[in-house]
Amino acid sequence: MAQTIFYIIIAIILFDYILERVLDYLNSTRWSPEVPDELKGLYDKEKYRKAQEYDKVTTRFSFVTSTLSVIAMLLVLFLGGFAWLDDFVRQYTQNPILMALMFFGIMGLIADIFSTPFSIYSTFVIEEKFGFNKTTAKTFILDKIKGWAMAAIIGGGLLSLIVWIYGTTGEWFWLIAWGVIGVFTLFMTMFYSEIIVPLFNKQTPLEEGDLRNAIEKFASKAGFQLKNIYVMDGSKRSTKANAYFSGLGAKKRIVLFDTLIKDHCTEELVGILAHEVGHYKKKHTVLGTILSLVQTGLMLFILGIFIGNPILSQALGATEGSFHMGVLAFGLLYSPLSTILGIIMNIVSRKNEFAADRYAGEKYNPEALKTALKKLSVNHLSNLRPHPAYVFFYYSHPPLLQRLKALDKVA
Repeated sequence: MAQTIFYIIIAIILFDYILERVLDYLNSTRWSPEVPDELKGLYDKEKYRKAQEYDKVTTRFSFVTSTLSVIAMLLVLFLGGFAWLDDFVRQYTQNPILMALMFFGIMGLIADIFSTPFSIYSTFVIEEKFGFNKTTAKTFILDKIKGWAMAAIIGGGLLSLIVWIYGTTGEWFWLIAWGVIGVFTLFMTMFYSEIIVPLFNKQTPLEEGDLRNAIEKFASKAGFQLKNIYVMDGSKRSTKANAYFSGLGAKKRIVLFDTLIKDHCTEELVGILAHEVGHYKKKHTVLGTILSLVQTGLMLFILGIFIGNPILSQALGATEGSFHMGVLAFGLLYSPLSTILGIIMNIVSRKNEFAADRYAGEKYNPEALKTALKKLSVNHLSNLRPHPAYVFFYYSHPPLLQRLKALDKVA
């Protein structure tokens, strides 16, 4: 039985890899040497050529990184690497919490060492070549150190608590673990911008002036209480622009990247903000949190059924069962269901994006939002003609042309 599970894991890994390659190929069939008719007026010839080249370069890079990752994973599985690591940590402790911390800590460190050269190449070669990168070597190194610290403190703390719950609650493990993760998720939803973001970026209140006045005027008209409007130094790492909504209730805040303010006029910025307010007014933030919690609960429920079976650990070559090996095997087996749930979440997300666009168009100005979306897509060298299958699997936002067409219908 353990051997059967092992080969199922191998089949899942290969299927995921082949699916990614097929979708990348389908997406590449949309490339064209000339600006397609539907993109004329959005891209000029030179900008379109650059966008095509960016898409080709990133696709080829993804092929290389994913291929090497799959080869590495298969080698580790066939050579019994996970079982070796399990034996290694058992030499130092039999405490299930310490074993899990050592096991996943070492595995995470090895994975990070493996991926760091690719991250460096992506940031300092590809993104630099196309004019996006603003990250310095110092910022890159500090981000790494901070990321490790967060993984150790937050990830390690949460993992320790989950292992302890498993060892003390028996059949109620999944339900109690779900409650703990749910509380943590809600806490992070409320305080992410106040606790985590400042570790990496500076956020300053939007200064008084035309932009703040325009934003507050729209918020008042829309019946939306908004006092927390911040600007984040996104230009510290990239020229790419963004904005996001975080928090709930009194803790809600709008965060605008400084690159967004630099590239857009006041009317366009209010249009973008109106879209974000639309998400809040339509309860998309709450719905997204609920769906995420339901998805987590489903995963933990299934995990609770199988985690106690030593066959999961034995499938990866371990001689005896353990929580950490069982979780690893379960994570690999859970991948197909995770993919299906991800597709469903993306469908919901795309629907919500259309709804938020429509809200912004009706409550503010559809033309302002359309202009802002065009600028964002073109400045980011986005692929404006993705293959429908690629969109179905990967896109959380509708392609630009679909969004513009939908906004055309807004009175």
